[in-house]
Amino acid sequence: MIRIGIDLGGTKIEAIAMDARGAIVERLRVPAPQAYRDCLGAIGELVTAIEREHGRGCPVGIGHPGSISPATGLMRNANSTWLNGHPFARDIETTLGRPVRLANDADCFTLSEAVDGAGEAAHIVFGIILGTGVGGGIAIDGKLLRGAQGIAGEWGHNPLPWPNESDQPAARCWCGQTGCHETWLSGPGLARDHASREGGKLDAAAIFAAAEAGDTAARQSVALHSDRLARGIASVLNIIDADVVVLGGGVSNAPGLADRVTAHLPDFLFSDIVQTRIVTHRHGDSSGVRGAAWLWPAAAK
Repeated sequence: MIRIGIDLGGTKIEAIAMDARGAIVERLRVPAPQAYRDCLGAIGELVTAIEREHGRGCPVGIGHPGSISPATGLMRNANSTWLNGHPFARDIETTLGRPVRLANDADCFTLSEAVDGAGEAAHIVFGIILGTGVGGGIAIDGKLLRGAQGIAGEWGHNPLPWPNESDQPAARCWCGQTGCHETWLSGPGLARDHASREGGKLDAAAIFAAAEAGDTAARQSVALHSDRLARGIASVLNIIDADVVVLGGGVSNAPGLADRVTAHLPDFLFSDIVQTRIVTHRHGDSSGVRGAAWLWPAAAK
């Protein structure tokens, strides 16, 4: 059976056809329209194009930014702001003429890595996105945990735990709170923190590269980032005690990040042992769209 996965991003929409073994047999990408109705139309055209080659009526899963309110059915908190306030689930099902399964993009990443990725066969997987923002998802036995509000795993907008003097001044987050994980652990958050101490305008990739080259200030910033990430992860593990934490997003590709976080965990985890594995993604940029395709079999188990 062919499943269609859609990754609705802010700059592009990606669609795949995935077979029963998890192999991607077709991939299409188009620029993401910056208007709500145009996004619906673009997704419809991608599904039609895939079904010309693979047959009609394929199940469709969609990963999207933000989340859908279980109370109103409206999209909320999407950085693609043209989606917010619209009944996206209802409208896309009308557009495609069939039931559609949807999940937040970080949830889709987590599902992909839990089903056949770096967290394969683990009981509890906590997936983390570290990019321009910070998000997360939780999968238990290959199924997403949604939660009463539909926000399970959204740790990016919890405050950084166990703060110390190095964590000042805290930055205001776009969500309205101060000192969220996102303001410290995202790529822009790392760049802001480095600039606050050292000046300049290095982005996260340049800071990691400078640290690898031996720059003392960059190494300090990277060490602080790893310590903060370990604190954030430990606060989640103290609640859900995941078997595996999978790191994704552009920041996750920093050399040695998983090892540095693992080394810091004993300082914060409420346990005499640390058996949770901190690992980097297996499927890279394809995890989100693959997870969208996996929404059907995973949700049907």
